[in-house]
Amino acid sequence: MGVINQNQQDAEKLAAAKAAVKYVKNGDIVGLGTGTTATFAIKELGRLVGEGLSIKAVASSIRTEELARSLGIEVLELGEISFVDISIDGADEFTESLDLIKGGGGALFREKIMASLSNKAIIVTDASKKVKKLGAFTLPIEVIPFAYQYVFDQISKLNGKGKKRKSNEIDYITDNGNFIIDADFGLIDDPKALADALNKIDGLLAHGLFIDLTSRVIMSDQSEIIIFE
Repeated sequence: MGVINQNQQDAEKLAAAKAAVKYVKNGDIVGLGTGTTATFAIKELGRLVGEGLSIKAVASSIRTEELARSLGIEVLELGEISFVDISIDGADEFTESLDLIKGGGGALFREKIMASLSNKAIIVTDASKKVKKLGAFTLPIEVIPFAYQYVFDQISKLNGKGKKRKSNEIDYITDNGNFIIDADFGLIDDPKALADALNKIDGLLAHGLFIDLTSRVIMSDQSEIIIFE
């Protein structure tokens, strides 16, 4: 049953990714997200580049950059550009009001910069990611190591239960050399208020609440493509 569900989920991700890639035009600078759904979109773009599509890209993680280059996509430095025409990324959760939780793959800081630079920020997802309220998925928070305990304590004061992310029993380290705290705030009644409170914590580099950063969500639900904007 699990394999069938996974196959269905992958088919939905692929369908959503193909729908998103149709928005990319010749000459665009394209932001490439991180994660399984974004990977489908990157591979589809690589195929189109092989057929003559002319684009340049920026990547939200080292592994995304490596994948893009391997597919013949020219990659620019994210820190050296002033805008992105269109970005395509995934999400861990989203609501119909286009609020997101991102960062399950650990690339939330670069993803947030990329989304902020984007004229169009498109999220591609399967139907499992749509929720009425954010928060069932814990909120990833990237924190500078020497500020870890301070940030952890501030999260607790906001009624969040934080846990340092581990990988194979050792601290998970982001591409930026930082830790991630996965914080459980329960279901979040006011994502913007929580985002504003987290933004005021010194040493907190980025959190996974993406508010007012998304142009549209393209969701595949079995054979149907549904667009929220």
